[in-house]
Amino acid sequence: MQQHLETTSFFRTIGDAFVSFRSVAFHDDVGTLHRWMNEAHVYPFWHLNVPLESYEQHLQRMLSDSHQQLWIGSVDSNEISYFESYWVKGDVVENVYEAHPYDQGVHLLIGPPDALGRGHIYPLLFTMLKQQFRVVETEKIIAEPDIRNEKMIHVFEKCGFQPVKEVELPDKKALLMFCRRDTFERRWNEWNIMNV
Repeated sequence: MQQHLETTSFFRTIGDAFVSFRSVAFHDDVGTLHRWMNEAHVYPFWHLNVPLESYEQHLQRMLSDSHQQLWIGSVDSNEISYFESYWVKGDVVENVYEAHPYDQGVHLLIGPPDALGRGHIYPLLFTMLKQQFRVVETEKIIAEPDIRNEKMIHVFEKCGFQPVKEVELPDKKALLMFCRRDTFERRWNEWNIMNV
């Protein structure tokens, strides 16, 4: 299966925000990502508040995994987020529902505490989803936030995801959510109208 985004960077202007993504580069980003994984709003859900050496090994494994891509997301040139876009096929989550071969998934976080609560997550997530849906065979994108992470569940719902069911994954009890193409396109258009 081809890489689903087939690019190392992309960008979009949404309202007043210039949103961009670039591929994670190990040497450039491992220190920043390790710091973000140790932030109080991140580690309860990501479980990666580990020593730097352990995180380096984890990130190298993630970067060598061909079923996913890792991204640094920026708003107005400020690097504030980490995203993982992935094929459901080949991921542990494909075992908890009847997956279509071109289903994709997404994980994300806002890293710096001072970037929280500013609404940046919406243009970032909308931009990532828009890019993922460029794969014409993809009809839905999934998310599986920790069932305790009410803020993230709300963000996904606002961007077009709908709850499906609670699922048990190796590292968490999660809420499986689907974002279907038609629902996303409607939310995308509404968001752009509201933010012109």
